[in-house]
Amino acid sequence: METMHDLLDERSLSKLRWRCRRGLLENDLLIEKFFLRFEATLNVRQAKGLNDLMDLSDNDLLDLLLRRKEPDQLSDAPAMASASTTEALEVLSMLRPGAAAP
Repeated sequence: METMHDLLDERSLSKLRWRCRRGLLENDLLIEKFFLRFEATLNVRQAKGLNDLMDLSDNDLLDLLLRRKEPDQLSDAPAMASASTTEALEVLSMLRPGAAAP
């Protein structure tokens, strides 16, 4: 049985990478850096957080990644909810430029 701390298998990682493709180049570049740094250690919990963040619009995601906004400052209630999950907050801290390794 899979737990939240189990590492992602190759197929799940591939699906997650595909899900993370974005319309804004800036988002794609930051997400690619994230995968280069963390893909070998990504677990199920972090994948959930990344999926929660991928529910955001490109502009909301970029605002969060560049620290122009925090999740509680998003104007759209569903976006605020997606970006505020415990898992999403953990991954957001990993995605932001200059983030320290967990």
